[in-house]
Amino acid sequence: MREGCKAGGGRRMECSWKTVLLLVCASLGVQYTAIRTLRDSLSGPCHGGVYHCQNRQPKDSRWRALCEDNTLPMETSAMASRRHILLFATTRSGSSFTGQLFNQHPAIFYAFEPLYHVQQAFTNSSGRLRRALDRRALLGAYRDLLLNLYTCDLRFLENYIRPEPQDHITGSFFRRSSSRALCSPPVCPEGGEGASASGSQPDETWCPKKCGALNLTLASIACLSRGHVAIKTVRVPEVGDLRTLTEDPRLDLRIVHLVRDPRAILASRMMAFSEQFHAWKIWNATGRQPRYVDLAQITSTCRDMADSAETMLQRPAWLRGRYLLVRYEDLALNPKEKAQEIYRFVGLEMDESVRSWIAHNTNNSAPPTSEWNYKYSTTRDSKATAESWRLRLGFDIVRTLQTLCNDTLSLLGYRVVHSVADLRNMSNSLVEPRPFQTLV
Repeated sequence: MREGCKAGGGRRMECSWKTVLLLVCASLGVQYTAIRTLRDSLSGPCHGGVYHCQNRQPKDSRWRALCEDNTLPMETSAMASRRHILLFATTRSGSSFTGQLFNQHPAIFYAFEPLYHVQQAFTNSSGRLRRALDRRALLGAYRDLLLNLYTCDLRFLENYIRPEPQDHITGSFFRRSSSRALCSPPVCPEGGEGASASGSQPDETWCPKKCGALNLTLASIACLSRGHVAIKTVRVPEVGDLRTLTEDPRLDLRIVHLVRDPRAILASRMMAFSEQFHAWKIWNATGRQPRYVDLAQITSTCRDMADSAETMLQRPAWLRGRYLLVRYEDLALNPKEKAQEIYRFVGLEMDESVRSWIAHNTNNSAPPTSEWNYKYSTTRDSKATAESWRLRLGFDIVRTLQTLCNDTLSLLGYRVVHSVADLRNMSNSLVEPRPFQTLV
């Protein structure tokens, strides 16, 4: 049974873990009020995640040998040169596709939606706790987890994964198959280079079937062995919510903000989440708006995208050199060029494996073979799908969205349509040519 965390002086948590990765809790001084709120229902978390062996001697002889052999990195210039990349997006904006640009790079440890576990832990709390937890608390927990993951403390996730991992091993890691690093050695000796040479994934179960349950200690080692960390999330609403991470001296955070035409986002959500968007589908089929259709979600999506873009236009010092806005449509139409731009922004060379993945996965016109493949497949004819929503959405819905999201469409360079003919005329793109420069 592992040694957990216990309340120390003040508001800090003190930890003693017999693991390959030592947490330096007391030196960081980060407040984890959001997670402390959940301490009665979740394992007590600790903060930090900066691993080193310097001036530390683990009690467990197996890990002491690793420290003596300098197998684990210390807080040196090598750690300082790490890039910490956040793919910041919204649901059905093309983030799974875009995330593969990082996942395919052999020097990048890529994590797909790890904040899912935090959201689930909050949602599954008792009614009393759930009422007490507000947006600020949830965002605080998100930031705490991101900080720990960027410093390769994947065991911090044990505070949220349910059922609780035993001996740091779990079979409940969300979308593990979407991370090559978690399906390859040393985490998975049988994993090789993934599902296929092209980097495609047949379904969500191939990796657990081949690799077994996930050992979070080995996952942390795999993270440390790679030079950089990239994380994808659709759960942080606005870029302003990330300010404390951009200002943290332990991180070199680069935010790739992926946006997409809100009309395309809605069309994709309607197909991927049919039950949740049943009222919208009735509206689209009949041309009559049901009284119970929920307009709030897509309105919030538009507002969040616009607010983040407006923050960028204000050019705050904390965001300079750390933010790049990318329209999914630009990436879909020119994947090689935009991928190269993204890699220039994060300060890394684009590996040949990334170029190969782009070549294999952006010209496939075959229809999806299953619901899973429609929802999560990253193989597509990217040019054909960039504006294909125009052939699926009815004009009445499009007109309503244009009213709700007018400011967002204008700010991000998306043209509105005024008739069914305009909507269906695919020879006229609704994506205005507009460069979005890195904020410097």
